[in-house]
Amino acid sequence: MATFLYKLGRFAFRRRHFVALIWVALLTLAGVGAASAPAAGSTSFSIPGVEAQKAFDLLEQRFPGASADGATGRIVFKAPDGQKMTDAANRATVEKTVKELGDGSEVVSVTDPFTTDAVSKDGTVAYTSVKYDAPGMELADSTRDALEKAGDEARATGLTVDVGGDALQAGAEPGAVGEVVGLAIAAVVLVITLGSLVAAGLPLLTAIIGVGIGVSTITTLAKALDLGDTTSTLALMIGLAVGIDYALFIVSRYRSELAEGRDREEAVGRATGTAGSAVVFAGLTVVIALAGLAVVNVPMLTKMGLAAAGTVVVAVLIALTMIPALLGYAGSKVRATGEKRRPAAEKDSRGKPAKPGPGVRWASFVIRRPAAVLLLGVVGLGAIAVPATQLELGLPDDGSQPTSTTQRRAYDLLSEGFGPGFNGPLMIVVDARNSDDPKAAATTVTDGIKGLEDVATVTPAMFNKAGDTATITVIPGSKPSSTQTEDLVHAIRDQGIEVRSDTGAQVLVTGTTAMNIDFSQKLNDALIPYLGLVVGLAFLLLIVVFRSILVPLKAALGFLLSVLAALGAVVAVFQWGWLGGLIGVEETGPIMSMMPIFMVGVVFGLAMDYEVFLVTRMREAYVHGESPSQAIVTGFRHSAKVVAAAAIIMMAVFGGFISSSESMIKMIGFGLAIAVFFDAFIVRMAIVPAVLALLGKKAWWLPKWLDRALPNVDVEGEGLRTPADAASSRDGDEDRELVRA
Repeated sequence: MATFLYKLGRFAFRRRHFVALIWVALLTLAGVGAASAPAAGSTSFSIPGVEAQKAFDLLEQRFPGASADGATGRIVFKAPDGQKMTDAANRATVEKTVKELGDGSEVVSVTDPFTTDAVSKDGTVAYTSVKYDAPGMELADSTRDALEKAGDEARATGLTVDVGGDALQAGAEPGAVGEVVGLAIAAVVLVITLGSLVAAGLPLLTAIIGVGIGVSTITTLAKALDLGDTTSTLALMIGLAVGIDYALFIVSRYRSELAEGRDREEAVGRATGTAGSAVVFAGLTVVIALAGLAVVNVPMLTKMGLAAAGTVVVAVLIALTMIPALLGYAGSKVRATGEKRRPAAEKDSRGKPAKPGPGVRWASFVIRRPAAVLLLGVVGLGAIAVPATQLELGLPDDGSQPTSTTQRRAYDLLSEGFGPGFNGPLMIVVDARNSDDPKAAATTVTDGIKGLEDVATVTPAMFNKAGDTATITVIPGSKPSSTQTEDLVHAIRDQGIEVRSDTGAQVLVTGTTAMNIDFSQKLNDALIPYLGLVVGLAFLLLIVVFRSILVPLKAALGFLLSVLAALGAVVAVFQWGWLGGLIGVEETGPIMSMMPIFMVGVVFGLAMDYEVFLVTRMREAYVHGESPSQAIVTGFRHSAKVVAAAAIIMMAVFGGFISSSESMIKMIGFGLAIAVFFDAFIVRMAIVPAVLALLGKKAWWLPKWLDRALPNVDVEGEGLRTPADAASSRDGDEDRELVRA
C-alpha cells in the first residue's frame, strides 16, 4: 500500500498539470450536469415491511384518486374573547376563506367546518382542511402563498388565525450560513496549525472541489434516483469535514518530510505513502459505516448513506492525487513562516534537545499516570451517558416547531379546541375482502376500539366503491408523541388479530403517528445488527492496519463509550432541556428516531479516522524500533496537533448547523459536534494512550498464524525506508530520554 501510494504521489507531483486538469474537468462536468438536471420532486418516504406502510399502500389501491400522498393544509380560527365561531360575522369570514381556497389549481377539496363538525364543543375554535393533489415539497410557491394569504385576510377581521399542515413544508435549506461559519473557523484553525496561508488554503480548496463534485453529482441524479434534499445535506456535512481533514494530514506529513531535509518530490511521495495509507483506511471505515445504513432497509437512509459514502470516496481520491499536484505548484510556500530544516534528533540551533511540545508533554503525563487518566476518562463519559438510558424516540411534527411559528400556534389551537390527540389521528384500514359481511366486520372493529383506553373519538366506517375496504379515524386522548398513544396503537393491532380470526377481516393501523411509531421501532430493531456489521467489518480492517488484536478492540470500545456519552448529552439538552437555551432549543420532546443509528454510522467512521491517524504513527515508531512508551510519545509529537486541529474543524463544520431554526438539523449538528469532541479529545487523546501504556508490548501482540494469514499492507511505510533512515533512527536514541525523564 505505502509503495503504491508513494509512486502515485510522485506521479501526481510530476504530472501536476494533467492531474489538476482532470479534477477541474470533473468538477465542471458535475456542475453542468447539476445545472441542466430536471428539478427533483419530494422524496418518497417508505418503510418496507411495517404495518403502517402496508396500510398506506392498500389505501392507494382501494381508494384510487384519493391523493393519499397529497399535502394537507389546515387553517385554524379562534374567536375573540366573548365570541363564538358560529356568530354571523365570524361564520361569514370562514365561509369566504373556504371559497377562496377552493379556487386553487392544485386544490382537491376544501372542508367547511360548519358542515363537517370541525367546530369545538365550546364554539371558540374551528378549522378548515385543504387537500392538495401533490406532496408538500412539490406544491407551487403560488399555492403555498395563497394558503398563507387566506390566513392573513381572515386574521385582519379580528380572528386569531394560524396555518399548519405539511402544505407549508418547503425544500430543506442547505444550511449555507452554518457552513460558511464552519469554513471560516476551519480556515482560522488551519492557519494557526500550519502557520502558512498557502498550506492552510490547500485543504480548504480540495475539500470544496470534492464536495462540489459530490453534491453536484447527487443533484444531477436526484430525479432519476429519487434523492431528496437531506441526501445532499448529509453529503455536504460529511464530505466537507473529511475532505479538509484528509488533506490536512497529507500536507502536515509533507511538511514534516521537508523538515527532515528531503527534496520536494521525495517528500510528496513519502507523505502520500504514509499519511495517504492512513487516509485510505480511515476513508474505508467511514464508507463502511455509511454504506452499512442499507441494512436498516429504509430506502431514504440507504440513499443518504450511499451518497455520503460516494462523497467520502471522492475526498480520499482528491487527497491522494490533487494534494500532491497542488503541493507541486506551491513550492516552499507551504512551510510555516521562519521554518527551517529540522536539526537531527530534534535538537535546537545550540545542539541541545528541543523543548517538547504540548503533545509530547501530555503523552508523557499520561504514560506516568495511565490508570488515573483511564479511570477519569471512563467515569466521566459514563456519567454523561447516563441520560441515554431515558431515551425516547419520535419524529418531529408541528408540535416540535418553535412557538414563534404559525405551524406551532395552529397545532396548539387544535389541541386547545379538540384535545391533545387531535393532531395525531390514527387511520384504521379494514380489509374485508375475505369477510362474509364487510359492514359487520367494520362495526365489530369500531365497537372494539371504542372500548379501549385513551380513545377520544371514533368516526363511523367509510367504505370504498367496491364495498370491501373501510377506513375508520380514531382520535387518541393523548398527544401524538406520548407513550399512551403508542400503547393505543399496539392495543388496536392486538385487537385486530382477534377480529381477523372471528370475521376474516384484516385490521391495519396507519397515519402519520402510526408511521412514526413503526419507523422508530424498525430503527431500534436494526440498531444492534447494524452496529455488529459496521463494528465487525471495521474491526477486521483495523486488525489488518495495526496487526494487533487489542488495539482494534480498544478502538471499538472507545467508540461505544463516546457515542453513548454523545447520546446522553443529546437527551439532556433536547429531551430534558438542560442548557437548551444556550443553543436555542425552544421545545423539548422525543429524540428524532434516526438519531441513534445515524450517530452510530457517522461518528464511528469519524472516530476511526482519529484512531487511524494517531495510532498508525505510534505503530510506525514501534515498528521502527522504539519502545511502546516512546512510540506513544512519538505518535503524539507528530500527530496530536494535527488530530486536534482536524477535530476542531469537524466540530466547527457540524456546529455550524446548531444555528438552524429546524430542530432536526440543530439536533444533528449538536450531536455530531459533541460526539467528535468526546471521541477526539477524551477517548483518542486520553483513554487510548492510557490503555496502550498499561498494555505495553502486549498492545501490539498478534498470533503468529494470524500474522501469516493477514495481507501486509505496510501502512507504516516500512518498504520506503533507506539505510539513511535507519541511521537517522539510531541517532535519535537520546531523544527517547524524554519519556524516562
